[in-house]
Amino acid sequence: MRAFAPFLIAAVVFAGAAQGQEPVGQTLAQRGQSLVAANCSSCHAVGASESSATRTAPAFRTIAQIYPVAHLEEALAEGLSVGAGHEHEALQAGEVRAIVAYLETIQTEQTPQQRRAPPAVG
Repeated sequence: MRAFAPFLIAAVVFAGAAQGQEPVGQTLAQRGQSLVAANCSSCHAVGASESSATRTAPAFRTIAQIYPVAHLEEALAEGLSVGAGHEHEALQAGEVRAIVAYLETIQTEQTPQQRRAPPAVG
């Protein structure tokens, strides 16, 4: 599970996230949609129906089929490196909440895939 988690987390993490307060009149999920549309849509399908521009980039609407969306909060807040020069900065708490709120609104109702337990160490 841990080996696959960075790939999924990278799907929702982006460099150069917008800073600041939530705009007046914009819901948390709407702010999350704006953040992922501005920073992730060049590779990922960030909406409820389109295809990802990059074949290997998962559509955001299917993330919960593999990994619980709420579990992404810590990784988004801490930042991560997924290799190949893709360094993702830590996001502000408000940005994390907004992205997770948006992702939760677009998840499909398909049966989650079974995740294999990580190999035993030792």
